[in-house]
Amino acid sequence: MSLMKSWVASANSPETPFPLNNLPYGVFSTPGTDPRCGVAIGDMILDCQMAEDIGLISLTDNGLFDVPFWNELMEEGPAVWAALRSRLTGLLEQGSTDQARVEPCLVPMAQVEMHLPMVVCEYTDFYSGRHHATNVGTMFRGAENALPPNWLHIPIGYNGRASSVVVSGTDVRRPWGQLKSPDHDLPAFLPCRRFDVELEMGAIVGTASEGPITVQEADDNIFGYVLLNDWSARDIQAWEYQPLGPFQAKATATSISPWIVTKAALEPFRCDTPPREFALLDHLKDVGPMLYDIDLSVTLAPKGKPASTIARTNYNQMYYSAAQQLAHHTTAGSPMNAGDLLGSGTISGPEKSERGSLLELSWGGKEPFTLETGETRSFVEDGDTLTLTGTAKGDGYTIGFGDCFGTLIPALKDPYAR
Repeated sequence: MSLMKSWVASANSPETPFPLNNLPYGVFSTPGTDPRCGVAIGDMILDCQMAEDIGLISLTDNGLFDVPFWNELMEEGPAVWAALRSRLTGLLEQGSTDQARVEPCLVPMAQVEMHLPMVVCEYTDFYSGRHHATNVGTMFRGAENALPPNWLHIPIGYNGRASSVVVSGTDVRRPWGQLKSPDHDLPAFLPCRRFDVELEMGAIVGTASEGPITVQEADDNIFGYVLLNDWSARDIQAWEYQPLGPFQAKATATSISPWIVTKAALEPFRCDTPPREFALLDHLKDVGPMLYDIDLSVTLAPKGKPASTIARTNYNQMYYSAAQQLAHHTTAGSPMNAGDLLGSGTISGPEKSERGSLLELSWGGKEPFTLETGETRSFVEDGDTLTLTGTAKGDGYTIGFGDCFGTLIPALKDPYAR
């Protein structure tokens, strides 16, 4: 597929992340107005509430855009998803007879504040990047025992806090927690000393389900994708994770990009999962290309200083697809809801420059790395801004998600002061 031309001139640049081929969904507000649903096109946002109010969009009897989240559309199902995308394309394509009516519905991106694009019902984070799992396992268990025995057979995950999910641009406060130093017999309650970033993708469930579903059904049920930063307190995690896994170490914040890129926009970029040592059981087997070719990067900017790119990798490095994660999630009968969020797990590649966490880049803090500013890092320091980016490159166009960034601010001096 090549670039689809729009009458919105800024949408026709090969570099814009928001061409007509994309049409991602977000929630925005302008000064003095309430948040509302919008669609990115070039450097503008189509105000869906306004477009619906004046009759440009009319897909259901009750309307879709009288609320500031996209869950209403998700719950209508794939046929309405496709109908909306078709209608938006018709409104915004070059030569559209509706241009004069649409123009008043466009808002410059430079004037808006972005909000969470959906109500997050449940949040589950997986551990499905093989290079990341191998690196972390090697650090703590040695190369011969790097992967747990189950890792090559099922997508491992944990249930996180939906309340921790925040939109890109939200500051993240360094957490307090119980830490155990190898030099002391007893733990202490202190601010986290080893705070980390995790480069992930998030899949958004669009169709609710009851009971087990197949991988194909799971793929059909996915509404779209976001960038996701699973901020992690590594020292809290090291003390708490046995025997039940991460808990408070992952409860500080989970940042997502402001725009949901629909599965339809990503169809041209589908690719296969990696070769496998063991055939997956039937309920998890691939049913076609299940991953996407999406270039990913992480930058780190110390306070008041330029950003340094610290990692570049690709979503195609995942061992399990989001559809396989979702299918596995349902096997015990757990209902899934429209608005459930599934984190992919940290995405790393085989080279050091492709490692999606500071834990890996600094090898557990033993090998600090140098930024372009000359400073060194092992973990995130107060004032640092971490930014995730993701792009899929087509024929003369780019599909983007908008940056996913957050700045670490200092821990509270007294977390129990009232």
